[in-house]
Amino acid sequence: MSGASAGAAVCADELCKMYRVAVRKPGFWGSVRQLVAGETRDVIAVDDVSFTIDQGEFVGYIGPNGAGKSTTVKMLAGILHPTSGHVKVNGLSPARARQEVAQQIGVVFGQRTQLWWDLPTVDSFEILAAMYDVAPGDYRRFMDEFTELLSLDEFLDTPVRRLSLGQRMRADIAAALIHRPRVLFLDEPTIGLDVVAKAQVRDFLARMNRDYGVTILLTTHDLRDIEELCRRVMVINHGKLMFDGGLESLITSAGLPTTMQLRLSAMSPGLSAGQTLRDGLCKLTGVDYPSRSVDLAFDRRKVSAAEVLLAAQELGEVRDVSLVEAGMEETVKRLFKTLL
Repeated sequence: MSGASAGAAVCADELCKMYRVAVRKPGFWGSVRQLVAGETRDVIAVDDVSFTIDQGEFVGYIGPNGAGKSTTVKMLAGILHPTSGHVKVNGLSPARARQEVAQQIGVVFGQRTQLWWDLPTVDSFEILAAMYDVAPGDYRRFMDEFTELLSLDEFLDTPVRRLSLGQRMRADIAAALIHRPRVLFLDEPTIGLDVVAKAQVRDFLARMNRDYGVTILLTTHDLRDIEELCRRVMVINHGKLMFDGGLESLITSAGLPTTMQLRLSAMSPGLSAGQTLRDGLCKLTGVDYPSRSVDLAFDRRKVSAAEVLLAAQELGEVRDVSLVEAGMEETVKRLFKTLL
């Protein structure tokens, strides 16, 4: 399989998923014609996507709504079968070795629960432990550890339907890990959570990855999740994989300017935002005479920080300098705007 490597946790090779959907005609007679001789069209949700995730990686998977993120996760987990292409999870095909793969993965969908709605939360854990044939001693260790890490004790006896969104999400993540899977697929696990609940979920996931080596693939629209948890990011749009690399490379690829903040001994008169230095080498974006400071924006792909600092000498003697890179949020906004 192309893209596979030794020690790989997840391999996707030329994954495609196509749906056939009805073409709706306007008006009453259009509906009648649709019933008699329905016209359909093909929609490609995932288009020739290939990647490899090594054991112990924590990878972010982002893209606009409808880009193909959830469809990819469902194919990796064996919930959907690819129209073409192949998936391997720890060397096994979810399509051919469904039970073996299920024992090695955990899946969490932020808008759906795998817990039993009317039962106390702890009953769902016990049912799942029995389904996965978790030994009693292992289950007790799981309950002791996860109750402490996720503060489950405050709602173990509460029916799932009465849990807050943050409580339910903590319970769902714990349920996905009850059988100690080696790979965890997370689809929007922090959606709708408040700041405190998000921080608790992030801390827990970081610990599972760091201390236990759980391989995690995370789809999210919350860019703080990506910044705090992921060392690698994949970007999908219209079903195609557009980027696969480190966070710094993603920020660089967006082409957003870097800001050099300078504090000067004295400032030249007449400076104002919008002025350029050295024939457009960099541009003044902020000028503050009382604090004797200026901000210079420049493109690190075209000019080095040393060149900008040299050009800044014409503004006055530099006493202090710092660089501020574009943030993840600005980067993804620019990237999605380009993709759309």
